[in-house]
Amino acid sequence: MLRVAILGATGAVGQTFVRLLSGHPLFEIVSLVASERSAGKPYREAAHWIQSEPLDDRIGDLVVEGIDAAPDADLAFSGLDASVAGEVEADWARRGYAVVSNARNYRMDPTVPLLIPEVNADHIALIDRQDWRGADGQPSGGFIVTNPNCSTVGLVMALKPLHDAFGVEAAHVVTMQALSGAGYPGVASLDALGNVVPYIGGEEDKLTTETRKLLGTLGSTGEVVEAEAVVSAQCNRVPVMDGHMEAVSVRLVGSPSAADVADALRSWESPLAGRGLPTAPATPLLVTDDPTAPQPRTHVHLGGGMTVTVGRIQDCPVLGVKFVVLSHNTVRGAAGGAILNAELLHAEGRLGRRADAA
Repeated sequence: MLRVAILGATGAVGQTFVRLLSGHPLFEIVSLVASERSAGKPYREAAHWIQSEPLDDRIGDLVVEGIDAAPDADLAFSGLDASVAGEVEADWARRGYAVVSNARNYRMDPTVPLLIPEVNADHIALIDRQDWRGADGQPSGGFIVTNPNCSTVGLVMALKPLHDAFGVEAAHVVTMQALSGAGYPGVASLDALGNVVPYIGGEEDKLTTETRKLLGTLGSTGEVVEAEAVVSAQCNRVPVMDGHMEAVSVRLVGSPSAADVADALRSWESPLAGRGLPTAPATPLLVTDDPTAPQPRTHVHLGGGMTVTVGRIQDCPVLGVKFVVLSHNTVRGAAGGAILNAELLHAEGRLGRRADAA
């Protein structure tokens, strides 16, 4: 078992890490890290538990540590807010930890993998370009790996098979994003109930930039050569608990029909198949013919929240083809995606180095 710390453990994403890692066959939680106001308290007292499953008693008894903690751990999952994640994650990397982050701070760093294992597992090689050094000036062995923004994940999972089969030239996406994406306490009830908020700060830029990096390839000198696809995004907060839905129109090389696109999506095979990664769903991309699907209430929890569902594939008179995508924003788009990243790192022999060096 690899020993793990969770940074930002009391927040919504941190709690999802705790829930998903309970009973995990590879990872054991040994340290819960949060702000100084929570440090020193048992986790059950420090965290306002909002998950759908009861808190594990062993985890509830763990005493929360401050951000300068130095646990005997092989890696750290970060659910920190972006306002503090940059400095804290860098400090942990300098001290030799593998940091698997959900925060945005290092996603576009040219030396940091922005990773969806089914999409760009080869980008793990960027780790070798990182140079985190400890207080003694020597390489620490630590590194940072990130997962994308919660709205980017669903879009890119749907675009990847199409980019491989045809080539993506341009995409327009309108998101309908769940309230849980705003964390806790999140959007005020009087702003959310019976309403749609057509603005989520920074979200549209993330969809544009992260998509190009994720669909990019590794160049001859090891850098990411971003895809040339043009992405335009409009993001909305809607009164749904979990599940980001996206209406996508896409222009593909060769102008394939909606039937061609549906065939490409259905025939796509995950490169993770057969690798035995515990969080990898048996069906990472589900295509449905139901004209009323996908819907958050009936589809968002498929594959334990790790399956992305695509439906309503149609010809589009503007860009060529259009469809609807649904993904679980706090599982596939946050903690679950980060855990899958760590499982892939373990399978590639990238974890356990700190413990080995000690």
